[in-house]
Amino acid sequence: MLKETLIKATYDGAEVLKKFFNGTFTISNKEGINNLVTEADHESERVIMETIKAAFPDHYILTEESGELKMDSNYKWIIDPIDGTVNFANGIPICCVSIGLEKDGQMILGAVYNPFFNEFFFAERGAGATLNDKKISVSEKTEVMSSCLVTGFPYTYLDAPNGPLQIFEKFIRSGIPVRRLGSAAIDLCWVAAGRFDGFYEHKLQAWDSAAGFLMVEEAGGKVTDFDGNPYSPYQPHILATNGKIHDEMLLAVKGKWKQ
Repeated sequence: MLKETLIKATYDGAEVLKKFFNGTFTISNKEGINNLVTEADHESERVIMETIKAAFPDHYILTEESGELKMDSNYKWIIDPIDGTVNFANGIPICCVSIGLEKDGQMILGAVYNPFFNEFFFAERGAGATLNDKKISVSEKTEVMSSCLVTGFPYTYLDAPNGPLQIFEKFIRSGIPVRRLGSAAIDLCWVAAGRFDGFYEHKLQAWDSAAGFLMVEEAGGKVTDFDGNPYSPYQPHILATNGKIHDEMLLAVKGKWKQ
């Protein structure tokens, strides 16, 4: 029932994305620059929550737009109704619905769906990760210098010591391809699928990574914070790799990497 509800909620949210995409909808700005929220975000979140609450009215829900629906439950649904809202608002089809499910503080299920690419990623703890029902696994690269990386940039503290721009510049000056798609959930899924070898970002929220980090782990990869500690979506830093380049990437994000 949990798995079926997760899948249905993800598809329900994605139908809203398809309905509004490249159409006319209201756009507003949350705190900060280019921190957009659209009419589609709110509508997607509404239908996702309706689906979940219809099946599990007593479950805890955390969403990007509405915040927390606190309940005394072992289960917590973590929802991003549109990950990649800036892309969505500009008609760029690199965006998705992302939903993770925790039980007793451990992520057990995750789904990420980009309806424009028709890519449905799903992970279940202990059972692996799939793309459109086909098993996926991380890449086999063993060195950062031969890797293809992906990252995102926060809208604040870009110039902090050893911050996002400094790390990015070092990779680029070393000739390493680093992409920026604008959707952390998709970034993580593409690491899980072996398209990227590593992903790092300095400032994420729980809904950005809840489903995606489980995807990477279940595809055979490794996910930690910038100190190498087990990853928690409730802290801002994330490093997700195929596992083979993880130690080298940890040096890079701490400013200690020498190629």
